[in-house]
Amino acid sequence: MTYFLDSNLRRWLQPPAKMILRSGIKNGMKVLELGCGSGSCTLDIARVIGEEGRLYAMDIQPLMIQKLMRKLEKEENKKINNIETCVASAYELPFEQDFFDAVFLVDVLQEIPDAARALKEIHRVLKREGVLAISEFVIDTDYPLRKTTRRQCERAGYRLVRSRGNFLSYTLQFAKSG
Repeated sequence: MTYFLDSNLRRWLQPPAKMILRSGIKNGMKVLELGCGSGSCTLDIARVIGEEGRLYAMDIQPLMIQKLMRKLEKEENKKINNIETCVASAYELPFEQDFFDAVFLVDVLQEIPDAARALKEIHRVLKREGVLAISEFVIDTDYPLRKTTRRQCERAGYRLVRSRGNFLSYTLQFAKSG
C-alpha cells in the first residue's frame, strides 16, 4: 500500500493539485496536513501556500515522516522551506488553540479509530472560520460515503461550505462553527 501512496497511478487518479484547489487552501495560509503519510500532497500544498505560508506535515508513523524528509532532501525540493514535520496523534495535536487557517486530510479520517475525538481536537486548533478540508477516494478500503463524512463533521461543529467531486473522489470543505 505504501508504494501506491506515491505512485504515478495515484497522482493520476487522485491529483493533488485538484484536491488542493477544491480544499480552499490559498497562498499565505498556515496549514496542518494531518496524516501526511510519505508526502503525496505535501510538496504541492507547500507550493500553493508559498513562502508567506507555513505547512505542518504531521503523521502518527515516524517512518512516514522519514520518507517525507527524504523527499525534501532531493535537489528539486531544496528551495521549499515552508514545511515543518512532526510525529503526533490526531487526539493530542501539539499546537495552540486557533493556530491554523486550514487543516487538510486526504484518505485519513476513516483510518482514525475515534474520528469524533480527532475532529474535536482539530476544531480546537483551527481558527474561527478556518477551513477543514477532507478528500476521500473510492479505492481506499475504508472509503466513506460523502454523506457519512458530512454527518461526522457537522456533529463535531463544522458547517459544510462546499462539496466537490463525484462518487469516485470527493473533497468536502467545512468552516469551523462557533
